[in-house]
Amino acid sequence: MTVDTTGAVSHEPVGGWHTINWQAAHANVRRLQARIVKATQEGKWNKVKALQHLLTRSYSAKVLAVKRVTENDGKRTPGVDGEIWNTPEKKTKAVGSLRKRGYKTLPLRRIYIPKSNGKQRPLGIPTMKDRAMQALYLLALEPVAETTADHNSYGFRPERSTADAIGACYNALGRKCSAEWILEGDIKACFDGISHEWLMENIPIEKTMLRKWLKAGYMEKGQLFPTEAGTPQGGIISPVLANMVLDGLEKLLDQRFPKRMKRTEPKVNLVRYADDFIITGVSKELLEQEVKPLVEQFLHERGLELSQEKTHVTHIAQGFDFLGQNVRKYDGKLLIKPSKKNVKTFLDKVRKLIKTYGSIPAGKLILVLNPLIRGWANYHRHVVSSKTFNAVDTAIFQALWRWAKRRHPTKSAKWRREKYFPPMGERNWRFQGEYDGKNRHLVYCRDTLIQRHTKIRQEANPFDPEWEVYFEKRLGLKMVQSLRGRKQLIYLWKEQNGICPVCSEKITQLTGWHNHHIVWRSMGGSDHSANRVLLHPNCHRLVHSQHLHVEKPRSRKRALPKA
Repeated sequence: MTVDTTGAVSHEPVGGWHTINWQAAHANVRRLQARIVKATQEGKWNKVKALQHLLTRSYSAKVLAVKRVTENDGKRTPGVDGEIWNTPEKKTKAVGSLRKRGYKTLPLRRIYIPKSNGKQRPLGIPTMKDRAMQALYLLALEPVAETTADHNSYGFRPERSTADAIGACYNALGRKCSAEWILEGDIKACFDGISHEWLMENIPIEKTMLRKWLKAGYMEKGQLFPTEAGTPQGGIISPVLANMVLDGLEKLLDQRFPKRMKRTEPKVNLVRYADDFIITGVSKELLEQEVKPLVEQFLHERGLELSQEKTHVTHIAQGFDFLGQNVRKYDGKLLIKPSKKNVKTFLDKVRKLIKTYGSIPAGKLILVLNPLIRGWANYHRHVVSSKTFNAVDTAIFQALWRWAKRRHPTKSAKWRREKYFPPMGERNWRFQGEYDGKNRHLVYCRDTLIQRHTKIRQEANPFDPEWEVYFEKRLGLKMVQSLRGRKQLIYLWKEQNGICPVCSEKITQLTGWHNHHIVWRSMGGSDHSANRVLLHPNCHRLVHSQHLHVEKPRSRKRALPKA
């Protein structure tokens, strides 16, 4: 069966997994999602329901749902049935199995992951089929969620990040006339406490499917336990459901405390990332006596409550930690820095790795540490981090020096420096070592440039075609920043205008990318950029499995951000 351009119902895919027209599949789904956004904006909920019905039964949406669950981080993690879809044949068969008729959910596989406070966080692992069904219905639900979401909600939303949430904090607290008191809020066991009744009454999705996921239960030590409340942490659709439960709080606060642009206004502003949020206010009494009871009532209707041990009212001069950053005013000037707790957690992890890999070659240790250091520094590069980066680099150097002393206790300090810490470029000391025939060197946190983040516009909607150009510009800036220091990748990405030549879809940090040699190296192809092109991982597998030839894309004349 060929792909219908309307996204109509189909039953079985034609041919193998690698014969799917991904460009058409993405186009069909985006077209229906744009129509869902328009119907939601107009309040035509019957039309929204009809379009969702059409989308969840389309072949295009089904193949994208299977593609998502077989390419994300959990693709090798089975549910209670022990099944994973790791071959093209299994993926093809899975597409045909995604039908509402006869669908039954299986219990979740319960596992526990450690939290920073020493406690255990329960995680429910659905089966591959349940994950795919959730991913399918999420394609129809997410456009509604994005259209109706609170403007200052940033967690688990496409195109939004922690940097946007921190930017919103700066906007709410950065001026001299800004509010000086902050209610730090944390919802107690948010995912586990959400009322099923509220979800069934308020979430615009097929109720029979939602009920099956909510009542699936979980297996632990061979015993089945029912679920009477909450959404499973680990389900693909759960973060969006949780966001939709909490959406409306900002609108409620705006109605109760309207902004009148006067000095006497309450200055109540909400910034939320998932279940962590802050609310600003002009006084401690306002937050404790008016705002907090209003929030508690809002949450109580949804089966939730505030965590009393994590909910505080703080003055901006004392500062508070939010998303790994410390937000505080010093003599009236707002500075946002990496929090001490976050720095300590990071350094503890680095030191533990160095001790764990005490016997491996220096070059291999560098390969282990570099992604960790680079990722942490990139996370904090948007705030006031220079002094912190210098302190972290010093702490890592001291840990590596101790590592070198343990490996060579009889050697002199001069010998250890010449072997592991020779001067390189502008650095008098840089940890280095050989591995896999190459000389490796450690990255420094302070090598990461401090670059201020441009916060996303509050009303921007990635599913609305009117915002297409805006998001294209943001994607270009983000990719250039993420690839900074890797000039060849930036060159290839710009040359392709950020588009995969196989499926014509955007290459982003979320999709990932593979380097493909147009003339394969096994056939004499070179590593030069003229012989390389960036492809999506799935497109790269398709090219090699089908022995396809990829043409070098012709660069279109379009403005892209400078590196």
